[in-house]
Amino acid sequence: VQLVESGGGSVQAGDSLRLSCVASGRTFSNYAMGWFRRPPGKEREFVACIPWNGGRTSYVDSVKGRFTISRDNAKNTVYMQMNSLKPEDTAVYYCAQGTSPYSDCGRYGYWGQGTQVTVSS
Repeated sequence: VQLVESGGGSVQAGDSLRLSCVASGRTFSNYAMGWFRRPPGKEREFVACIPWNGGRTSYVDSVKGRFTISRDNAKNTVYMQMNSLKPEDTAVYYCAQGTSPYSDCGRYGYWGQGTQVTVSS
């Protein structure tokens, strides 16, 4: 399995970015996908996830109403639209793929290399 993120960058507070993650190696539509982030000097944290069937999505409280996760199974891609970015959103963002097929958000067995998002005030 290979996961390749893109779309990171340096922006001003209040700006928007859209992260993309292209997956290969397994049938993409069968697996939940998630986004995580590692802020500078901190542990990796959960940000958002979308089940294999595109059902109920989940978000960490700090991004609710600002970030939206979505998937395009035809393109083997998961996205995260990030609006109203804040300096505290600065982190390396990673996408991850669920371990087991046909599962809701849960354990992840595969990770991308990450993409840097820097938000300045």
